[in-house]
Amino acid sequence: MINKIVKFLKEHNLQDKTVIVGFSGGYDSMCLLDILSKIKDLPDFFDFDVIAAHFNHNWRGEESLREQEICRLFASSRGFEFYTRTAPASLRKTENDARIARYEFFEEAYEEYDADAVFTAHNKDDNAETVLYRVIKGTGIIGLRGISEKRKYFYRPLLKISRKEIMQYCIENNLTPNDDSSNKNTVYQRNFLRLNVLPMLEKINPEVKDALNILAENATSDNEIIEEYLATLRPNVFDVDKIRVEEYKKLSKAIKRRFVYEYIQILGLDYDAKKVNEIFEFIESNIDKRNGTTLSLATAMWLYTDNKIIETIPHKKQVLSDKLKPVYINKEGEYKFGNVVFKIKKYDEGQLFVFPNSTANFAYVDLSDVKFPFILRARKDGDTITPFGMKGSMKLKKYMNGKGVSKHRRDDIPLLCNEKEVLWVTGVGLNDKIGVKVKPTHVLEVEKVNE
Repeated sequence: MINKIVKFLKEHNLQDKTVIVGFSGGYDSMCLLDILSKIKDLPDFFDFDVIAAHFNHNWRGEESLREQEICRLFASSRGFEFYTRTAPASLRKTENDARIARYEFFEEAYEEYDADAVFTAHNKDDNAETVLYRVIKGTGIIGLRGISEKRKYFYRPLLKISRKEIMQYCIENNLTPNDDSSNKNTVYQRNFLRLNVLPMLEKINPEVKDALNILAENATSDNEIIEEYLATLRPNVFDVDKIRVEEYKKLSKAIKRRFVYEYIQILGLDYDAKKVNEIFEFIESNIDKRNGTTLSLATAMWLYTDNKIIETIPHKKQVLSDKLKPVYINKEGEYKFGNVVFKIKKYDEGQLFVFPNSTANFAYVDLSDVKFPFILRARKDGDTITPFGMKGSMKLKKYMNGKGVSKHRRDDIPLLCNEKEVLWVTGVGLNDKIGVKVKPTHVLEVEKVNE
């Protein structure tokens, strides 16, 4: 088995990297961590660095605390650093919420240690159970692929190894893994499949787990054929973790459904066909709405849809007004405000002047009648603006509504203001008082920077 893991690490060029290992202390993860401790002594793995990451779901009181301590001691005995966190008591006791919280923890560890990879100890039996679970829930070809060997920086070194082999390794190496009592609780659907359904299916086909893994391999192969076509469409439709509605609406219904399912997978949500269809119908019903609406996806996540974008937003979010103090601008120059740099400079008479779109990140302005100082801040109650081309002022809230700015974005838009009103809603529009009538005096720009 050690040779199989060595082969896996070399195939993925991981022999000299820093890796986080999801360590529950059960048979799978203890087997993996023990093997990695032996591999670490091999010549090719001199710079291989391992951190054992244990997430305490905090569902079983003292039992969970004992398991956490066992994991700490085992990691220490193998010379590995131990990283742990305990979930809040408010974490709902559902498989999906637990999975989301656990992966958030792994991502936190990945960032904390500037790691190259995260290993989870999913095995061949886990893959069979996942495929069967998705079949029962009504999955498509994507779901039939099962657990991927590699996704982003997540790797599964044990995915081609059976649970029987893993348990045999633990016996032969005198390992005493944690015996999580919740694994026997058939209230959880995965446990019910493993303990009740699969043994019954094995009476029909003793090799049913192998058959399910072969099904996953075939689905992966078929999906690659489909992917060749979808790859030509995806860059226009997806914008990192968002979907562009304008491009989405051009697609056939079948491809729309496929991309909605992909989007759910990107979010790490393991939903059945009924739930995916509900999300698809929600999107279809709301992609023509200017101000958009939301659908709850998970404990801390909403799906937001309007006529421009499909994206997720947290249930509760900290906005600019909570995080940042106003920045006072007394002269030309550059000013840092949150994750943007604001620039104000004099207009060069020799510069080509073309009016940018109102949604651009820069603007030509005439400050002849509006003088320094200015203030860069988030919005607040009572803000007003005189829209470009108009004479009277209006409430900023009404202005943003008319511009189709979604409610959840409004608090995160930097505003250039004077003492009385908003002069520039960055990326949205200008106040008539600084709009260019003849020629500009200054150029304004906002540029996002990586934190």
